[in-house]
Amino acid sequence: MFSDKKTGRMASETISQQNTIAKGTVITGDIISEGDFRIEGSIQGNIKTPGKVVIGKTGIINGTLKSANADIEGKFMGKLLLSDTLSLKSSAHVEGEVIVGKLAVEPGATFNATCSMKGSLKETSHGATGQQTTIKPPTRPTEKGQTA
Repeated sequence: MFSDKKTGRMASETISQQNTIAKGTVITGDIISEGDFRIEGSIQGNIKTPGKVVIGKTGIINGTLKSANADIEGKFMGKLLLSDTLSLKSSAHVEGEVIVGKLAVEPGATFNATCSMKGSLKETSHGATGQQTTIKPPTRPTEKGQTA
């Protein structure tokens, strides 16, 4: 019923891939990936991933970063678009434009950016027509049984 073959296969399916840009590596260009990133080197360009990006103490990004979450210990300059949480460690240095869902900043971090915090608001428009949904309060009966 519980064979080693099944558990081994399931364990490999649940492990997410992590990309690492090592210290001393310089990349110029755009990166698109389905996996998480750990950056200790330097990137001049754009990164897009649905996962998490960690910029280590020696890591530098100059460009646009689009992801769900980011932990920054190093330097980021550019546009940061996160659907969830940005966590700035005490050694972080961020400059540019930041749009996040949540923001956590440790004392000592440098944060010189315009920042917009977007909650998990859902649009109420329907279909391609772009019509907005209007919610009306329920009517209450008056003393004589009529509706107001």
